[in-house]
Amino acid sequence: MTKEKSAMLQMIICSFLWSIAGIIIKLIDANPFVISGFRSLFSAFTVFLFMIIAKIKFVINKKAVIMACCMSLVFLLFVSANKLTTAANAIVLQFTAPVFVLIVSSVFLKQKLKKIDVIATVITLLGIALFFFDELDTGHLLGNIIAIAAGFFLGVMFVCASNIDMNEKMTGTLLAHIITASIGIPVMFFTKNTINADAMWLFVLLGVVQLGIPYILLCYASRYISPVASSLLSVIEPLLNPVWVAVFYNEIPGIMAFVGGVIIIVTITIWCIKADTKK
Repeated sequence: MTKEKSAMLQMIICSFLWSIAGIIIKLIDANPFVISGFRSLFSAFTVFLFMIIAKIKFVINKKAVIMACCMSLVFLLFVSANKLTTAANAIVLQFTAPVFVLIVSSVFLKQKLKKIDVIATVITLLGIALFFFDELDTGHLLGNIIAIAAGFFLGVMFVCASNIDMNEKMTGTLLAHIITASIGIPVMFFTKNTINADAMWLFVLLGVVQLGIPYILLCYASRYISPVASSLLSVIEPLLNPVWVAVFYNEIPGIMAFVGGVIIIVTITIWCIKADTKK
């Protein structure tokens, strides 16, 4: 197997493992901040062990810290969204991150948008709007807004993390988990949670298998395939995530949310392909 094919396989496995987040989060009876905290605690151990084995240096600088803060917000917001709205809504709305990369780059970095970028942004925003046409209670409405915020900060994180080396990237990831664990775990003393042996095993599964290992696979895969290829293969996550929740939790998104999700996934996928071919 060539390095490129191996990297593609690693990215497929990465996306598959990412996709199990929704169903596991739904099964844990705990505050979303507590879930985020324990997930990041076990993921931090995984990333730290990887850094030692791979001999990656721990480098703290402005880029790594900014990346860590944005990533920590993504972790906290994504889990919160999963508890307040459907898993399908949470993951698809976070999948809008590439569009927020365009918006942030245009507004703050003064990068000129191409015609295809503007079209993709407008269609994606229209897709997002459809999520709010379903009959929503206050919880689902808030969950959708939080999911969009997760997508925004994920986009900001991508912008901040651009042009940094592996040492800074992995340091930022480790710091993000440490920050999230430090914020989330203490919340358990002020909220009602069912933390038992089963929950702890689910925390380990979330931290090691769903979050820790995929990030390691992503780092290895990114050495041999383009960011566009990584983005396209990551579409597996928003496609499979709702399937696991529908099968094992019987949670089905609304019709308008489903249509909006299809529009977002198809638009961003086509945009990635078109943008890559125009280079």
